[in-house]
Amino acid sequence: MTKQPEDWLDDVPDNEDEDDDEIIWVSKSEIKRDAEELKRLGVELIELGKNALEKMPLDDDLRAAIELAQRIKKEGRRRQVQLIGKMMRSRDVEPIRQALDKLKNRHNQQVSLFHKLEALRDRLVDEGDEAISEVLRLYPEADRQQLRVLIRNAQKEKAANKPPKSYRQIFSYLRELAENQD
Repeated sequence: MTKQPEDWLDDVPDNEDEDDDEIIWVSKSEIKRDAEELKRLGVELIELGKNALEKMPLDDDLRAAIELAQRIKKEGRRRQVQLIGKMMRSRDVEPIRQALDKLKNRHNQQVSLFHKLEALRDRLVDEGDEAISEVLRLYPEADRQQLRVLIRNAQKEKAANKPPKSYRQIFSYLRELAENQD
């Protein structure tokens, strides 16, 4: 006895009890966009300094590839960036992105602080003793006498059109005070 086509269906097991996983279709363009995003992230990591790179949560292979890309110039660098992007496809990049965002924010805060210190330095040189009270209010451990000497020297250098040595020293002193306060 031969089986009829209707009987063949009886031999197929029923899959009614199993939940079929939904297949999520991803377009080729989306895959390319994701790959380009990972390459951009790799470029950001390459542009970091060596000290900042040490703070990133990277495995040894990826860290070595990034350090190599920092040393390579021109065409070899482009290929190395592609390799880094490819390596990052198989890794969880979210901790790397979070660490990079945190590093950028710290950098922005530092730049903002430097701008404030530069403005304070300019006020000190322009106004003299009136601005010293504000510095002492912000930084109680500041040395009034040292500030007066630096301000006086900076004003003399400015009037004589000399290089701004004391002007720079005021900024470095203010930066040191700000760092010690934190």
